[in-house]
Amino acid sequence: MGFLFCQTQALLPELKDNMQKNPSKKYRPFPPVALPGREWPGRALTRAPIWCSVDLRDGNQALAVPMNVSQKLELFQTLVKIGFKEIEVGFPSASNTEFAFNRRLIEDHRVPDDVWLQVLVQAREDLIERTVESLVGAKKAIIHLYNSTSPAQRRVVFGKSKKEIIEVAVRGATWIKERLPRLKGAEVMLQYSPESFSATEVEFAKEISEAVMDVWQPTPQHKMILNLPDTVEVAMPNVYADQIEWICRTIKNRDSLIVSLHTHNDRCTGVAATELGLLAGADRVEGTLFGNGERTGNLDIVTVALNLYMHGVDPKLDFSNLNSIIEVYERCTGMTVPPRQPYAGELVFTAFSGSHQDAIRKGLNEWKENSREHWDVPYLTIDPADIGREYREVIRVNSQSGKGGVAYLLESEFGIELPKDMQREFGPIANDAVDNLGREVSGAELKQMFWREYIERHAPWQLKKFEAESKNGVVKCRVKLLREGKPVELSGQGNGPLAALVHGFGVEGVRFEISNYSEHALSSGETAAAIAYIQIKTAEGKSRWGAGVDTNIELASVRAVLSGLNRL
Repeated sequence: MGFLFCQTQALLPELKDNMQKNPSKKYRPFPPVALPGREWPGRALTRAPIWCSVDLRDGNQALAVPMNVSQKLELFQTLVKIGFKEIEVGFPSASNTEFAFNRRLIEDHRVPDDVWLQVLVQAREDLIERTVESLVGAKKAIIHLYNSTSPAQRRVVFGKSKKEIIEVAVRGATWIKERLPRLKGAEVMLQYSPESFSATEVEFAKEISEAVMDVWQPTPQHKMILNLPDTVEVAMPNVYADQIEWICRTIKNRDSLIVSLHTHNDRCTGVAATELGLLAGADRVEGTLFGNGERTGNLDIVTVALNLYMHGVDPKLDFSNLNSIIEVYERCTGMTVPPRQPYAGELVFTAFSGSHQDAIRKGLNEWKENSREHWDVPYLTIDPADIGREYREVIRVNSQSGKGGVAYLLESEFGIELPKDMQREFGPIANDAVDNLGREVSGAELKQMFWREYIERHAPWQLKKFEAESKNGVVKCRVKLLREGKPVELSGQGNGPLAALVHGFGVEGVRFEISNYSEHALSSGETAAAIAYIQIKTAEGKSRWGAGVDTNIELASVRAVLSGLNRL
């Protein structure tokens, strides 16, 4: 023990020294862009960008098991149905599967006339040859050339100077231009990406992009796409916006360019970077459904599109049946949509907090009853129905839920409209039961709890027979009951059946009054049932709610009185 103590003591200075070290010292902040008078912070998004899906390329790169041709076909058809007019279908020179998929799309005439097939290729002649071969017969094609430009890539990967990196891009652009006559009959658009643009000096990104423009000679009538990827997020999204605005301001022949964004999510700000990049002057966005892609993923196009939608801008993409899109995506890619994924996740339109549930319930009721012009429901950024969800998915119940959520589920799923005071009574009862279960409960389980607590309370009082008759404005009743299994008969009179019942109990020494009453139909048809809710109050001031169900509303009310008595 003594030796161990001494050994530990000896290590303490070293441990303390390690704890005091600051690993952040090996990092440095990304330098800001000199952009006096930047304009993007004062702008607003008022229209949708041009969208390009890269699911079939980046998605494949990021999958442990790449999609086969049939899976890629199904996903391609889904993208077309959503409304994408530009789809990067792959890297035809990368594998036989990629090449075969491209050829099948073209030869089987699976591409609508208004959809552009985009293919990706590095600045290598053999790869460009194979890529152009894959496009023969296409009606609309985008050839996407790229080479990496950042200081780290130039130094570590290629060992080349800036001049040599520009030569790589120019040669690639020239090889593509020389082969364009082989795509006779096709409408071809050319795209260049200075890959790792976000980590590249903006002056060099401009220089290399203009060198490619000199080869391709775009015009306002025949533009080229200049894609400026946030390949690895190395700075805050405002810095990316500055980079985009700087390029848009300074690059020559801006009117001959479609400036495109391709953001990743290393800092979890891919969506923000895209939105700010659009404010900064970009025209086009590349991304994937639900953000699938390398490392932390590509831009989530669904999120950006529905962000526009919630501000009243038509995104020009159809996500009205988002659940079916998720099913195709998960089946084809083997990936899953996280439950908290914006808009698409299972839990994004749910509320477990009681106060949130109450606010949602009231907001939805106001929306239905008042027909407001614009959506303004607390906690719900858009109407779930607009993307194929149902209101019953909005509120779920666990031990942290309040009366509002409990009441909403009973009403929305079973038509049980609890009076407000009864909600205050049943809410804590339900929460205690859920707490004992230690999990979320369904609407059906919640109904069972309500039934056990109110409808199925048959002791000590149980109804056997109830008769009432009215004469000269006075109602007389005769009641046969069991009290703890023993027969009891009551009779009373009053201005109605319930008043007569209360009087009859009073004659037997059971004194109470009815302080609240409501009822409504539970279902329709010949065997329609009614439910009654009654609050009784004793002479000592104790009160309880009761509920009763019967095809006869009078009997439902009597059962509700007995339910309240039994709960006392």
